[in-house]
Amino acid sequence: MAKIVTLGEIMLRLSTKGYERFVQADSFDVCYGGGEANVAVSLAGFGHEVSYVTKLPANEIGESAVMALRREGVDCSKIVRGGDRIGIYYLETGASVRPSKVIYDRAGSAIATAKPEDFDFDAVFEGADWFHFTGITPAISDSAAEVTKCALIAAKKNGLTVSVDLNYRKKLWSSEKAQRVMTDLMQYVDVCIGNEEDAQKVLGFVPGNTDVTKGSLELAGYEAMFRQMQERFGFRYVVSSLRESFSASDNAWSAAIWDGREFYHSKTYKLHIVDRVGGGDSFAAGLICGLAEGKSGAEALEFAVAASALKHTIPGDFNHVTRAEVEALVGGDGSGRVQR
Repeated sequence: MAKIVTLGEIMLRLSTKGYERFVQADSFDVCYGGGEANVAVSLAGFGHEVSYVTKLPANEIGESAVMALRREGVDCSKIVRGGDRIGIYYLETGASVRPSKVIYDRAGSAIATAKPEDFDFDAVFEGADWFHFTGITPAISDSAAEVTKCALIAAKKNGLTVSVDLNYRKKLWSSEKAQRVMTDLMQYVDVCIGNEEDAQKVLGFVPGNTDVTKGSLELAGYEAMFRQMQERFGFRYVVSSLRESFSASDNAWSAAIWDGREFYHSKTYKLHIVDRVGGGDSFAAGLICGLAEGKSGAEALEFAVAASALKHTIPGDFNHVTRAEVEALVGGDGSGRVQR
């Protein structure tokens, strides 16, 4: 199994019960999550040795976030303590034609105020094989972007494979700033993961006539875009999750990968969604799992799509599925029959 490191912000998640709107809520369900933390949890569940790097306040809420990760088998020994607060996000889960909504309260969080000197990345990456980050962390603050770049430099110096999930968040920064910051970071990346919005808003690439809001995909446009991205940045793999949104409750879910020789489109799953937050993170984790274990791009992609399809059925940020469950779905058992 591989030794994998992720870097990012774990947040306190406060979500309305069921499908209540914020204005109806008199209490919230509590859990923890965040892009890179969700990836770490999934990979630990698949049996990999995973370390999560962040900065958290030295108080009981920070400790609660750490314990949420430790319960899932994630190594938290590289987490730095300090700062004043943990980031928070509020979630209102949509249904049918009403979309889900997220409100961030993360300005001034511990990781947003972190500095490169807070971390010894050479020590963090000692003996590691793979480093994963997302476009969310550089978007949090200018200093978090500096931390991310320092981590990338150290990861490449230490010979790690590097993956990114572009993860554009319009509530955190503009497309113009995202392109300025992220384009510079792509020189360190081997595996680039994103969707059509990420590719356009973060790197300036457009996949043809696709309109996911109308439930339509044009795969030829993705293949052309992948080729352009690889030519510009030298990625080993370019990967996109493909979501066809018929409503907030019903999506079609698949993915595509380009390895410089072959374009491959996965099986498509029709999903009735319980909780889509973390779906992309579980996809990234499944892909990393497969590639780190030496699977072909196509095999890794099918594992990733199945893992993330299952995540859409699970409340919370973390993907609580086993390798055996993912492999059963890859093998064709999507019946949902009761297991007795």
